[in-house]
Amino acid sequence: MKAIGLRLVLRVAVIAVAFSATARAQERSAANVGGFEAKLEYCKTCHGLSGQGYLGYFPMPRLAGQQPDYIEAQLKAFIERRRTNPIMFNVAHVLSPSMISALANHFHHLNPAPFGGAPHGAVAQGKRIFEEGLPESNVPACSACHGTDAHGQREIPRLAGQLYPYMVGQLSGWSKQRGQGTAVDTSAIMAPTAHNLTRSQIEAVAAYVSDLR
Repeated sequence: MKAIGLRLVLRVAVIAVAFSATARAQERSAANVGGFEAKLEYCKTCHGLSGQGYLGYFPMPRLAGQQPDYIEAQLKAFIERRRTNPIMFNVAHVLSPSMISALANHFHHLNPAPFGGAPHGAVAQGKRIFEEGLPESNVPACSACHGTDAHGQREIPRLAGQLYPYMVGQLSGWSKQRGQGTAVDTSAIMAPTAHNLTRSQIEAVAAYVSDLR
């Protein structure tokens, strides 16, 4: 009888431990989900409820449909101060690698309609530059890297649907915002390209890609 009672006590103890471990795992899972949702809501305050970007005094880029590898690479660039933006440094440096990946994958699967609203007078010129480049100015075709649909690949960003004023601002001030420090990433290839584009050519390309789906 004593042996039976001891075995029963041990079984109860094992079950209790198992239930306790399961409960702790569920609590950790819930905490992780809550953490993700909190970070996501924070991102939405600037980048829009569907990651469509924001047309304010400071245009915020579209993240919807963006390549996850590109988002991850740029967040790391902010953390390492290879890309200058004090606000994004404060946002990014507290994110764990797993949180960065989760956020990047979330935005990749969103696909709201582009804002549009760019001037259409130079769209034909922008399309030509995007598809053919400017050989005389040593500007390669944008489509060679960003794809014929402008959806990008891996660390090469999607341009389709990107906000017109954001694109103009980035290309016009490329060397002031990117490529800081000594580390080099894939975005370095854009430095000479951006430098060789005139302001009107930048505006034309930005107008063309801003309406692409």
